[in-house]
Amino acid sequence: MAELLSSDDLPEGFSYPPEFVRVVELGLTALEPWWIFDGEPLRQRYRGLKDRYPQRSLVPFARREDNDDVACWDLRVGDVVIVHDFAGSGWEQRGRFADFDSWLRQAVEDLIEHGA
Repeated sequence: MAELLSSDDLPEGFSYPPEFVRVVELGLTALEPWWIFDGEPLRQRYRGLKDRYPQRSLVPFARREDNDDVACWDLRVGDVVIVHDFAGSGWEQRGRFADFDSWLRQAVEDLIEHGA
């Protein structure tokens, strides 16, 4: 299984949604062009987002390989956002999904389109 952030590293009160954990347990982490983060790259991106966007409360879980987009849980709103990492503060958000399953549906569409 992928090495996710530990409960000690995650913000207080947040735990990974069960549908996300199931996807990871099934090994569905390479949804080109999206890749589920794990290990040190996950920890580095989490710390980087906190430094670059301190006004936000984001937990990243996937990155897009063809640009700097990162899928994150937005803990202040309670949904999933796409952040164009390294953009200027206030210009970083590129998309929003109601929940992980909504993001996953789009990621599968992106997979199909990416392979075409």
